[in-house]
Amino acid sequence: MALWLLNHLSTFVLALLMVGGIVLVAVAGSALARRRFPRLAEGEHNDMAGVVLGMFGAIYGIILAFVVVTLWTQLDHTQTVVSQEATDISLVIRTTRSFPPAERARVDRAVGEYVHAVVDVQWPRMRDGRPSFDVTSRKLGAVYDALEAYEPPTARAQTFYGEAVTRLDDAAAMRRERINLATNELPVLLQVLVYGGALVIIPLTFLYGLRSLRTQFLFVASVAALIGFSLLLVLVLDRPFTGDLTVSPQPFKESSLSRFWPRGALGSP
Repeated sequence: MALWLLNHLSTFVLALLMVGGIVLVAVAGSALARRRFPRLAEGEHNDMAGVVLGMFGAIYGIILAFVVVTLWTQLDHTQTVVSQEATDISLVIRTTRSFPPAERARVDRAVGEYVHAVVDVQWPRMRDGRPSFDVTSRKLGAVYDALEAYEPPTARAQTFYGEAVTRLDDAAAMRRERINLATNELPVLLQVLVYGGALVIIPLTFLYGLRSLRTQFLFVASVAALIGFSLLLVLVLDRPFTGDLTVSPQPFKESSLSRFWPRGALGSP
């Protein structure tokens, strides 16, 4: 459900639905609670409700802060992994410039096919939450085959050849980590704490009675909106390859890899 929402709705629409829905439910719940228990407006439970709401709010705030920071760090790490993989693949191209024309062309062709497989085939699958190692395995294997077919004749050529192989090994490691990151999601226990905590905090605001109905609704709506935006942030950050706030494959279209893309595709996502 989360993947479908992120792939089919913009962040703005999700904010309207998620935050607006939570606020409306909270205000409606507060109105029902005051109607069912009119004495809440007198504030006779405010001392107890204030202590409980403050205690639960502090705990829930710590949990939310931990989750958001963790997910933001994961997003930043994912961007670094993608950039590093693209850099390593680009350096394979650079270090094979000293190869004979036929061998260099073979490596370039294999790298170009791999880059297109990553961007055109694997990226949409990562966006749908179903990445597969098989999608790019053969293409990456073809790059290894192209390098293995060349026998460097001199010490200088062997140095560049060894560097190319090292960079390809690094790219393969980054590829594996990228695919693993595409399948990662918030652990179930943290999901229960984050989303279940909202179901505890918001009803607690109903118990804090204020004589002014408008002020009561404003108080409840403010807490609900803050929680709604926090949950939206968790939802968006939890999937680094899905939604508007997504990791772009643009690094695979830059530097030495730009030769494999039409000029008009350089600015495409």
